[in-house]
Amino acid sequence: MPFPIVNSIISWFLKKRKHQMELFLKYPIYVQDELLFKLLQKAKDTEVGLKYEFSTINNYNEFAQKVPIQQYETIEPLIERARKGEQNIFWPTPIKWFAKSSGTTNAKSKFIPVSEEALEDCHFKAGKDMLCLFFNNNPEAELFTGKGLRLGGSSAVYEDNNSYFGDLSAIIIENMPFWADFSSAPKQETALMAEWETKMKAIVDETINEDITSLVGVPSWMLVLLNNVLERTGKTNILEVWPNLEVYFHGGVNFNPYREQFKKLIPKKDFKYYETYNASEGFFAIQDVNNSYDLLLMLDYGIFYEFIPMDKFDGENSIAIPLSKVKLHKNYAMVITTNGGLWRYLIGDTVKFTSLNPYRIRITGRTKHFINVFGEELIIENVESALKQACLKTGAEVSEYTVAPVFMKEKDSGGHEWLIEFRKHPECINYFKELLDNALKSINSDYEAKRYNNMTLAMPKINIAREGLFYDWLKQKGKLGGQHKIPRLSNSRKHLEELLSLT
Repeated sequence: MPFPIVNSIISWFLKKRKHQMELFLKYPIYVQDELLFKLLQKAKDTEVGLKYEFSTINNYNEFAQKVPIQQYETIEPLIERARKGEQNIFWPTPIKWFAKSSGTTNAKSKFIPVSEEALEDCHFKAGKDMLCLFFNNNPEAELFTGKGLRLGGSSAVYEDNNSYFGDLSAIIIENMPFWADFSSAPKQETALMAEWETKMKAIVDETINEDITSLVGVPSWMLVLLNNVLERTGKTNILEVWPNLEVYFHGGVNFNPYREQFKKLIPKKDFKYYETYNASEGFFAIQDVNNSYDLLLMLDYGIFYEFIPMDKFDGENSIAIPLSKVKLHKNYAMVITTNGGLWRYLIGDTVKFTSLNPYRIRITGRTKHFINVFGEELIIENVESALKQACLKTGAEVSEYTVAPVFMKEKDSGGHEWLIEFRKHPECINYFKELLDNALKSINSDYEAKRYNNMTLAMPKINIAREGLFYDWLKQKGKLGGQHKIPRLSNSRKHLEELLSLT
């Protein structure tokens, strides 16, 4: 069958899903309430369901009163039992897959349970919806005349008791139907190779002669791959290698610091960027409009959402609110209840709503990734915006960065110390620093107040990292590729000191 016909047939089936989305777009609260009670009914006879008396819960308020908000450390003993083969602890259907997630570069790993329902009704469904929304917005797209390049984690590892763990991307690739491999590159065994640098070379060798029409992966690692492609082929931009490239589906980290670098690598005016918000715990939101920074919260993936106002955040002791009570442009920590057996789980991400009809969000950072040593309440969203402003005015490009506090000593003010790896250096680092500082003042009034007359916060200190420093640090920790991320903000100096020791 000719590829254009295949593309037409597949895109037609994908577009049909848009009509099913109309239900949660029109009746979001009804869909979420119904979903909560389906989850409670499904799990009422599990160990957790019996403990919290799921069968007696009749409304959201009772659910919030009976079931406590939980973090990973609280449920880890239950997960460890499940990894050893016990079933029906927090979800009734057998769970044999566990997504290994660090979230940050901490040595301690999390093992998030992945049920069959989570795979089918959340992650796989989201993958199809991502394409559905893209085709509905771009009816002339021809993605299926070529292949999609996927950049995921390494193969899952088998354990005793018929359980497996690995990167979520590896679990998804291993469980995808066989026909999905035909439209993807590289082939499955290459995509799941364990050693990152060997895999990178194999992916380049395998894909440079393919007709790649889409890219899927984390921006930081996708940049490494694309630059390797150019080095291997001797071309000046990616379109010379893959002229039919149409879209890059990205997620995992904030895209703003990477946007200009991708535009240079892919100099195509109508090239599309589509953001997704997914994690080991679930797939939450998808960009549903071309050229938008907002993500549509997907409400029918087996995930019930609650939100904690960050100005009242107190970890597991916080009071959450349901979707019906959120307000625009307010920073919230997200709490999820899922068809993988997570109950009122504090995922650690923060979001704000940019629209309530439909519910659209932007990711603002992490509950634990901020600097608030001096009351400045600096979050990733502030920092990314300020960096963008400083780069635009100086022509600089940032590859990686991290920020840590400089603690007060006797009469000396405290401050923030930056370590920045530039792809393109500013002509004057002091001017760049001044622009960055002024941008932070304009964005964050608490930071501005603490910077007044240098009384609490002194001018930021900026260290310029050598090329490849952050890559070498991740390699040293065995955390190359996949979803591993650089910790951007921290209330301690641990990560910064480790990095500075490698300079």
